[in-house]
Amino acid sequence: MAVILEKTFPVEAGAFTTAGEASTTIKRTLKQLGVNAEVLRRVSVACYEVELNLVIHSLGGTLKLLVDPEKVTLISEDVGPGIPDIAKAMTEGFSTASDEARTLGFGAGMGLPNMKRNASEFDIQSEVGIGTKITMSFALQS
Repeated sequence: MAVILEKTFPVEAGAFTTAGEASTTIKRTLKQLGVNAEVLRRVSVACYEVELNLVIHSLGGTLKLLVDPEKVTLISEDVGPGIPDIAKAMTEGFSTASDEARTLGFGAGMGLPNMKRNASEFDIQSEVGIGTKITMSFALQS
């Protein structure tokens, strides 16, 4: 399928003051493309969660947006510690967020479960000491 739009956003580790900027830009872009409200909501939730995970848990990474006529795809790739136990990390309420992140109101352990819940397709690959790649797709038609 031909890609209509492709944009990559760098996300800096620990950048709590700018956290959410990429998600806001992605939401605005998709709205301008006419993506329906329900899909827009689901993409926005998952996008914000994955962006915050990059800020909180990684050593930095990128968030890529791909749009084709059938779906919106978000790909998050980071350099970081990786996830030693993906099944545990997918458990609602489980968090390895720092005290700083928790003090700022983040790190409730709902990020990965919310991403999976909102995406039509969800894939997570992680290698300890290397990093994590999360790919989420959102169908534009039901």
